[in-house]
Amino acid sequence: MGFNCGIVGLPNVGKSTLFNALTETAAAEAANYPFCTIEPNIGRVSVPDSRLDKIAAIANSQKIIPTQLEFVDIAGLVRGASKGEGMGNEFLGNIRSVDAIVHVLRCFDGEVTHVDGSVDPIRDAETVETELLISDLESVEKQIASNTKKAKGNDKEAKAKLAVLNIVYDVLQDGKAARTADISADDKPIYDQLQLLTAKPVLYVANVEEENAATGNAYSRLVEERATAEGGICVIISAAIEAEVASLSDAEEKAEFLADLGLEETGLKRIIRAGYELLGLLTFFTVGPKEARAWTVVAGSTAPNAAGEIHTDFERGFIRAETIAYDDYIACNGEQGAKDTGKMRAEGKEYLTKDGDIFHFRFNV
Repeated sequence: MGFNCGIVGLPNVGKSTLFNALTETAAAEAANYPFCTIEPNIGRVSVPDSRLDKIAAIANSQKIIPTQLEFVDIAGLVRGASKGEGMGNEFLGNIRSVDAIVHVLRCFDGEVTHVDGSVDPIRDAETVETELLISDLESVEKQIASNTKKAKGNDKEAKAKLAVLNIVYDVLQDGKAARTADISADDKPIYDQLQLLTAKPVLYVANVEEENAATGNAYSRLVEERATAEGGICVIISAAIEAEVASLSDAEEKAEFLADLGLEETGLKRIIRAGYELLGLLTFFTVGPKEARAWTVVAGSTAPNAAGEIHTDFERGFIRAETIAYDDYIACNGEQGAKDTGKMRAEGKEYLTKDGDIFHFRFNV
């Protein structure tokens, strides 16, 4: 199952610098972690997880394969994108295809020209959000019109869809994103089918000057306040620092460079982890002498769902999942120790995967 985040932002906010740093960092680490660029504007990056290295060391695994996220550098946006201005149609089409939005906001002064003549990250955020809202409103209005006709003909499916559309329409009319709509669990499948742009979760990235990378600044604090009010996530980075770190090949040199700036890790690692959290994902592991591997599932996935991430036959013929919690695996120094102390459990089809579970699937097809 692939998950991707679209990187968006106005011109000259550091969006492409950030994407290039992401992909260059991943490419530089390709000796240890798999990375590939599918197209010039799409890259897959490893999700940092120290647990994987620890279980691999215990099992003496020959290979380590982390789970991955895909990042898409989406065409720049200008006002009027919803009407096709600039690369508007391409921009909106690309956003529709991603699972979450990473919104880069300029939080630095300087000589680089801003399209609106001044630095104001909240205005920039609203510019992008407004274009997405307008596009969603037009889409919902069209769908209401077509489903109203069907509902008059006593089409039950159209009636159910119309009820959800009307809820979303009222929210959009108030100038709020579709993701703020109060949708019941029963109506969620219908809501998801609407493919609304403002339904996608948003991660704000406040791009600051190098000297503010560790502490943020007045601009980034405004972005943090907006994210908090929306129940969202904000990560503060300096794209310039990320680009410089990406150019360093030696791990010790990178760590020293970051330490001098008061940083424990790159902003990119925090963005990747935040993107993972934003999508409601969790990680489970498989481990053995050949390889230790991390896998991604959506929170709420059953053990058979997790098995299906490895191979469809595993899910189809699922019998049970021999399961060890990560902490137990470490404390017992591996699988045998977990067995000896009764920490390995046999879980069935109803078991919900927990973050850090180490699975060995039994199946029969």
